[in-house]
Amino acid sequence: MIRVFLVDDHTVLRSGLRSLLADQPGLTVAGEAGNGLELLEQLPTTPADVVLLDINMPGMDGPETARQLREHYPDVQILVLSMLASTQYIFRMLDAGAAGYLLKSAGLDEIVHGIRTVASGRPFLCSEAGFAALEKLRTEPSEALNPDPKACSLSKRETEVLQLIAEGLTNGEIATKLFTSKRTIETHRQNIIGKTQMKNTASLIRYAVSEGLVA
Repeated sequence: MIRVFLVDDHTVLRSGLRSLLADQPGLTVAGEAGNGLELLEQLPTTPADVVLLDINMPGMDGPETARQLREHYPDVQILVLSMLASTQYIFRMLDAGAAGYLLKSAGLDEIVHGIRTVASGRPFLCSEAGFAALEKLRTEPSEALNPDPKACSLSKRETEVLQLIAEGLTNGEIATKLFTSKRTIETHRQNIIGKTQMKNTASLIRYAVSEGLVA
């Protein structure tokens, strides 16, 4: 059972989401909060697997909440649910630690799919947010993501690992696919991060897209 925690300062929206998710098999709404502070106060006694998180909230907003979760609850997956479609917000939340990004215009099926995807450890972007992010990367030079091209000289195996990371595979799944150990893949991931100067998985995905390593 995937435990979902709803964090949004609009009570009506939370109520609507709770009702919609109640009928989804394998999902349960564990709790609700109006901002990040309320969430962090409740998590010690109300554990969750996925936090469905808004961005603009009083008290503690989405980016700071995401950073606090990454530091104190690294196993909790963060799925942003926002009306903000700008790539500025998408990249900001991904860099803060979010595993996925949904727009509030998304349908129930896409929301449920996003929850299940991030709960399994895979990144997720709803279709509209994904197209916006890809367009942003298409129109900007890749040097903006990698300020020191000389530092990025990935080996053939590192390139393969990066491609699979960008496709959403976990370290264990990559290890199985490449017939190696999970520890080896973890080492490759750290080497890739060091060479590309990216900070996290979200940044690696953006880099892979910008370099044409994935569609």
